[in-house]
Amino acid sequence: MSDDVSDQTASAEETATAPVIEKPAEPDYYSQLLRLKAEFENYRKRVDREKPDWYRLGAAGVLSKLLPLYDLLRHAHEEVKTGHADSPLATGMEAIFREYDKLFKEEGVTKMDPLGKSFDPHYHEAFGFVDRAGFEEGAVADVLQAGFLLGDKVLRTAKVRLQKKSDATEAKS
Repeated sequence: MSDDVSDQTASAEETATAPVIEKPAEPDYYSQLLRLKAEFENYRKRVDREKPDWYRLGAAGVLSKLLPLYDLLRHAHEEVKTGHADSPLATGMEAIFREYDKLFKEEGVTKMDPLGKSFDPHYHEAFGFVDRAGFEEGAVADVLQAGFLLGDKVLRTAKVRLQKKSDATEAKS
């Protein structure tokens, strides 16, 4: 019996000195659900805020690809008008440009009119200098290619030549 008592005493001592294993805390599913719901609401609000920007960006991409076609048609139209202003081709091209103007207006595209204005590198791309009467030094004196705005953002810069007085003109003054 003494062995039984000593075994019981030894096992009681081991139990007292043995580390107590705690049961793991149960996960708080409710707080996890609340956090997930808040994260999803934030995501939804951000997507709703960014959606118009994505639409505008997509429209800008398509419209910028249409501009070279517009330029080619405009050039061809000017050539047709010089020779045959009353031809069916000229009339048809006028209809095409009315549709372009309608599309540009619906999408918020406006044509820049930089002629005579001071050079702004955000809106203009300089391709040299000319000497024309009636323009101030550094002003846009010639438009090589029209520029366009989409809302208040530049869709395409205007390609221009700037006014620069020649030495002969300055010597006469």
